[in-house]
Amino acid sequence: MAVRTTGRHTGDTKSRILDAAETLFIECGYEAMSLRQITSRAEVNLAAVNYHFGSKEALIHAMLSRRLDRLNQERVKLLERFDSMLGPRLTCEHVLGAMFIPALRLSRDPRVGGKAFLRLLGRAYTDPSSFIRDFLNGHYALVAERFFAAFQRALPHLPRDELGWRLHFAIGALSGVLAGTDTDSLITEFSQGKSMNDLQLIARLASLMVAALKAPLPDATQLAAFAAVLGDATDGTGDGQDSACGSGSSAAAALGAAEPETRSREPERLGGGPSGGLSGSLRHVAHGAA
Repeated sequence: MAVRTTGRHTGDTKSRILDAAETLFIECGYEAMSLRQITSRAEVNLAAVNYHFGSKEALIHAMLSRRLDRLNQERVKLLERFDSMLGPRLTCEHVLGAMFIPALRLSRDPRVGGKAFLRLLGRAYTDPSSFIRDFLNGHYALVAERFFAAFQRALPHLPRDELGWRLHFAIGALSGVLAGTDTDSLITEFSQGKSMNDLQLIARLASLMVAALKAPLPDATQLAAFAAVLGDATDGTGDGQDSACGSGSSAAAALGAAEPETRSREPERLGGGPSGGLSGSLRHVAHGAA
């Protein structure tokens, strides 16, 4: 899906370069795109890129910032509105709404990328490049912290590490869908020809995340049941050796089913979330999911 090159007809060289970089980033990811590809797509020479941006890295910073800065401004503005209206009655649904609604609104605006906007968000979250992660982690840290604090207030029953993991899993899954090329066709297929307005789409997205975020913590019985499944899955391997999941007891240990305090000693990242923690999941909440 090509991003609309709004500057092509006006001779706006800088806009054409940004549009070309955005399209290639969505299609290829950071590592696979080159300045040669960007200049060819934008129909400019390398000197134009150097003049306007100075380097590929600076160009990608500018490309991401022109979309994500506005998105996060709108997100924070809506979250603050909900906060002032509800105070201690702020709900998980309101926090998710502050994330989803601005992104969906911007995706309906062809002046800021249109439908490709959601794919840009998905790619930004799922791109494996450390350059992209470092930029997003640093540039949107305050927004991420603001949202994480709001989620903590709305979900006080969840320990910080558990909330971090759940947000990482939920937003990561959503971003993976957004980054795909067939999102539109999937929506058409599942809607069975029926139109879906913004409210319905937001409700479907949010309902899945709300259920995941509000779920009670697994108790010892549930952990033991999953541990048994893992143990059964490794039965009959024939190597005669235990592995992390090689028996019911070792599987339980792998799941952290033994003692709650064992889990609490895990490194507090985004509260124990995946690599980068607050530099990872929740900072990606601020930029990586619609």
